[in-house]
Amino acid sequence: MTMSKLPIIDLFTGWPSYTLLPASRLLEASQRVLRDPDLSASALQYGPDPGCKAIREAIAKWIGDFYSTPWTVPSRICISGGASQGLASILQVFTDPSYTKNIFMIAPTYHLACRVFEDHGFAGRLKAVPEDIEGIDIDYLEKCLSMEEVTNSGKSLEPWKKIYKYVIYTVPTFSNPSGKTMTTHRRRQLVRLARRHDALIIADDVYDQLQWPRKRQHQDVLPRLVDIDHELDDGPGGATADGFGNAISNGSFSKILAPGCRTGWVEGTEKFIYGLSKCGSAVSGGAPSQLTATVIADLLHRGDLTDHMNNYLIPGLERRYRLVMDAIHQYLEPLGARVKGIPPLNQSSKAAGDGGGYFLWIELPSPLTSAEFAVRAMDLAGVSVAQGSLFEVYGDEMSMKCDREIRICFAWEDESLLTEGIQRLRYVISDMLRQH
Repeated sequence: MTMSKLPIIDLFTGWPSYTLLPASRLLEASQRVLRDPDLSASALQYGPDPGCKAIREAIAKWIGDFYSTPWTVPSRICISGGASQGLASILQVFTDPSYTKNIFMIAPTYHLACRVFEDHGFAGRLKAVPEDIEGIDIDYLEKCLSMEEVTNSGKSLEPWKKIYKYVIYTVPTFSNPSGKTMTTHRRRQLVRLARRHDALIIADDVYDQLQWPRKRQHQDVLPRLVDIDHELDDGPGGATADGFGNAISNGSFSKILAPGCRTGWVEGTEKFIYGLSKCGSAVSGGAPSQLTATVIADLLHRGDLTDHMNNYLIPGLERRYRLVMDAIHQYLEPLGARVKGIPPLNQSSKAAGDGGGYFLWIELPSPLTSAEFAVRAMDLAGVSVAQGSLFEVYGDEMSMKCDREIRICFAWEDESLLTEGIQRLRYVISDMLRQH
């Protein structure tokens, strides 16, 4: 069998493998909820605007314990239909294309977020902000904001609503696709910058808990931007008179439980969360994912989700990550490829350092381009990878180009095929280098 006839190895799809999903735990929790008359009665009805009380209480305790944030309380949490739906709801309530000037996006960026912004009237107004060693390039962003001509501050239509002048979108921890994690120092700088320019930071905090080695001390966990906004310089009340704050945390159970659950949460100031809960779709139809949210609340209250993450999901992802990193070190680095955005390999043990998330961002050796490489990888070796141009900010001609980078996902494909996938990519790189 020739290389091109081999079964396809999918390193493109950014989903969790079915083998990582806790189907049996979800089944048991669903049965407990539906067999309990009190639980099932509320679970099968329309939910309260901000989401059912049980899951907001469970998330508040769970998140508060993880980040050591006693201020994370149910009134700061609104349930969403996942991070993407949460983003859409935030834009519906807190932006207006006739007032909100631009959307600033970390670059390279999570490409599918671009479509969400465009759907809300911001096509042609997405602006790329590059990364530096600490995360988002704060000097570049400040220069962009300072050059804007809009001088009026937040527009408020109702007492529970505010329209922000700018939106800053970022994935602060294990960013998709770059894998970078923003430093605490840079996070503080970003919050202060957002306050000065009436900007809302939307932080997709979907990978925070997927890190290894598992942090043993709370002080080792980086503070979220929403937590920095709460504490920094006397918090939102001391920085802005309206109390809406300048940073929110957009969370999801898709990466840590199952994407099909379509359940997530947004955390922000109590005033922001109240406003978000008044989104028209929630007022009309109740909180999204009412039934699934009740099932997840059961998993959280019993500690089943934490047990699954600590004893199965995170060890499984770490094992996959190390397989791929070891294979890259052995097969791709000698050809000039390198992984960007994460700590270097421990040269004494040849083992990967701290890692997390789902993805690796790989720079190909010069003069190879990722667009050609992605095609050749599929045609010659039967391996699908994501070419770098996918992660450029839509419509911004000044966006950084990712001509030499590819993204691979180690969470989706069968674990037994990951090393072989990297071996096949070695063949493609070698073949392309010979032709240049």
